[in-house]
Amino acid sequence: MSAEVDLSPPEVPEATFLESLLRYGLFLGAIFQLICILAVIFPTSKGHEQEETESTDGKATEQLKKPKGLTPQLRQKLKKESKKKR
Repeated sequence: MSAEVDLSPPEVPEATFLESLLRYGLFLGAIFQLICILAVIFPTSKGHEQEETESTDGKATEQLKKPKGLTPQLRQKLKKESKKKR
């Protein structure tokens, strides 16, 4: 019962240029996807968010400074004055 066991590595053909290009392209695509996912999970730009909140706060204060009730009154006064001039 002396059976010989073949321990030699199996014959695998060498990868062609197209196969290796495809393999490395897939690796690069996977790395790019991981970077994009991490960018969504951990946003790094804190300064941009602060600028947005400051600009919205600035708009809110401008609206408080200009009450909407005065503009119709001014229009009515101008209309009355123009009618008086006629």
